[in-house]
Amino acid sequence: MPAAHESLLDAAYAALTERAWTAVRMVDVAAAAGVSRQTLYNEFGSKEGLARALVRRETDNYLAGVARVLSQGSPAVGARRDAAGRVAAAAAWTLRTARVNPLVRAVLTGCWSDRLPAPAAAGAAPPWVDRAGVPAQRTAPSADGPLPGPAELVGRFCDQAVAALEPDWPEEQLPALCTACETAARLTLACVVAPVTPGAAPGRVPARRSRRELETEAVSRLVRGAFARVSADARPGERC
Repeated sequence: MPAAHESLLDAAYAALTERAWTAVRMVDVAAAAGVSRQTLYNEFGSKEGLARALVRRETDNYLAGVARVLSQGSPAVGARRDAAGRVAAAAAWTLRTARVNPLVRAVLTGCWSDRLPAPAAAGAAPPWVDRAGVPAQRTAPSADGPLPGPAELVGRFCDQAVAALEPDWPEEQLPALCTACETAARLTLACVVAPVTPGAAPGRVPARRSRRELETEAVSRLVRGAFARVSADARPGERC
């Protein structure tokens, strides 16, 4: 039931914005989605299964946004010259998403607050499996498999950037592109973990803008600068 699946995830996320995950009840999630509690268990197997599916969906949506931003270039500038801007835009998207989506921020940083569902580590027996290894309830496939962590998301950010940009780059410069994208990805993650504190240039009176705007601008500037430096300085070598 794809419609019920998404409605239940939407209801679970909405509940999480209002109260801690430990206070979220399966019966309330089902009611908010307009389905029976049995349908909820049929879809996700347990509350842990629902949590894993919710984290996976939010992470997938974040990565889809990275790919979408990277695909948008400026024809007036030229695809290759606009590479730094596209990567900076993906970095800004990451910062904005982590700011408003607590699950994406937790996956990016590896820091889970008490309010969030901290899914069991990959390979660990989930709490709904008894000691004999017999599931107490059916586990939906969407709840199976390891969830991504910070290292994997950095790698996927980098891979998506390289895939989006490499058609416009000559073969001999692809190692430099790989290095630049990896540097930008790691810098972006560092900015999520420890947000940049924007400051005004000496002797200038800053325009009245929100802290979020200033922070996003600062992060974009950092990524553009790092991308430009690495692209100019990297030497041909093995392709990433």
